[in-house]
Amino acid sequence: MPTVLLHIMNEDPVAGEIEHLPSPTDNLVILKNPRKRDGKDLHYLEPNVSTVIWPIARINFIEVLPTGEEEEIITFIRE
Repeated sequence: MPTVLLHIMNEDPVAGEIEHLPSPTDNLVILKNPRKRDGKDLHYLEPNVSTVIWPIARINFIEVLPTGEEEEIITFIRE
């Protein structure tokens, strides 16, 4: 489940997990565990909300954050 950062129009970015990346034909993005970039709760959501659905029309772009597996890739660097 990739972790993403949604950049919503006129709002601060929202972090969370999505089941799959949206395709060009999708109209909605379903985000699980929505939170601010620093991990704090979003002030406009109830504290017990675990899933939020945003229309694609409200999203400027989506950043896909690297997973722990991707960060551990060893590369060969000649010193």
